[in-house]
Amino acid sequence: MKVREPKFRVRSAIFENFDVSTLNTNASFNIRMNAELSVKNANFGRYKYQNSTIEFFYQDYKVGEAVIPKGKANFQSTKKFNVLVDLNSANVVPGEVLGNEFVQHAWIPLTSRSPLKGKATLMLIFKKNKSTNMNCTMNLNISSKQLENLTCR
Repeated sequence: MKVREPKFRVRSAIFENFDVSTLNTNASFNIRMNAELSVKNANFGRYKYQNSTIEFFYQDYKVGEAVIPKGKANFQSTKKFNVLVDLNSANVVPGEVLGNEFVQHAWIPLTSRSPLKGKATLMLIFKKNKSTNMNCTMNLNISSKQLENLTCR
């Protein structure tokens, strides 16, 4: 029997605090995001995963992270859960890059990355270690305060 790799994704997000400054010389953002994540298990047995951390990046600068608690996805089902993430541009090198991005595009391009390690149990007998890596890209629209062009690999 072949054990399939689970799919780990960002599904959507709701924003609680949304503080964005679009001034060209002093552009910044401080956003609290409630992100909905999912683990899709296509196996004929449950998938138990360990604690992990999801990180959000603006270009190559880490702008936020959150802890993913351990859990399980039942056989051939999708486990959905929410995490709170504080996105902050304090780690971004100040300068024209952030301001130009806001003025030209009116969105903040983000990527999220996270490994997820766990164990798949097939038919209550076979246990196999399986891990997956999330790699999602998305645009945070400043005016509508929503995620757009959300794609995950």
